[in-house]
Amino acid sequence: MKPSLTRSCLVFAGALTFSAGLFGQAPAPKLDLPAPSPTATLKQRVGVTDIEVIYSRPSMKGREIFGKLEPYGAVWRTGANNATRITFSTDVKVQGSALAAGTYELFTIPGREEWTVIFQKAGKQWGSYAYDQKNDTLRVTARVIDFGASVETFTIDFNSLRDSSATMNLLWERTLVSLKLEVDLSSLIPQIEAFMAGPAEKKPYVNAAMFYLDNGLDLKKALAWMDAAIAEQPDAFYFVYRKAKVQAALGDKAGATATAKASIAGAAKAPSPLLRDEYVRLNNELIASLK
Repeated sequence: MKPSLTRSCLVFAGALTFSAGLFGQAPAPKLDLPAPSPTATLKQRVGVTDIEVIYSRPSMKGREIFGKLEPYGAVWRTGANNATRITFSTDVKVQGSALAAGTYELFTIPGREEWTVIFQKAGKQWGSYAYDQKNDTLRVTARVIDFGASVETFTIDFNSLRDSSATMNLLWERTLVSLKLEVDLSSLIPQIEAFMAGPAEKKPYVNAAMFYLDNGLDLKKALAWMDAAIAEQPDAFYFVYRKAKVQAALGDKAGATATAKASIAGAAKAPSPLLRDEYVRLNNELIASLK
């Protein structure tokens, strides 16, 4: 073999070896261990407001929490690891105080009888070590409630959901702190009115009627929308029951009773015994309330 050819072969072989090492190398191993305080993401819609909470959930693990692990009067990250983050898609009220839409870090100052709850424009804080009160957007207070049982892992949840309000609960050990959240739905009314009067083929007659019923709005419109829904689906006895509820709210006891009885007759034909029994019960309860 000629020397030049030999050198070419060696260079080519070396290039193949280098390429194999570069592209065929196995990825570095990754060790994934359980987190002592796992991260949780909580999403909840209140009315048309989307709320998201991202927080880490420490557990008691035999420790005394408030007044010991988390001292009274000291700022707490309201969880573990990174400061808890909460996002509101629209403006809200917290404990009656206005808070603009946006993402905030949620800090608290636990006390024996009352907590201070703090919303700061979100940064990237780990813990509350860099907390500075001058950056507070909103401070509110909430009283401490004895939950009546021990809760091992710190929990944030939403309860008492209504179209325009909810409670956000902070719960750990035996301590429950509840914040009232309120959202403004007044801007929805002209949107609903315009859509329901518009040319759309499919209209949310039942949902619009129930929104008006639940919020004490124009019940005559709610009744007309329920009639339109029933005209589209005459066999929908569950719609008929809702019409009876609107009539009851209007003070038409005789009409509500007759409509509820019609709903019971329709429910008797339901293929599901569970569905039938549910609507027979609901209608009978409504009829009893009208006497």
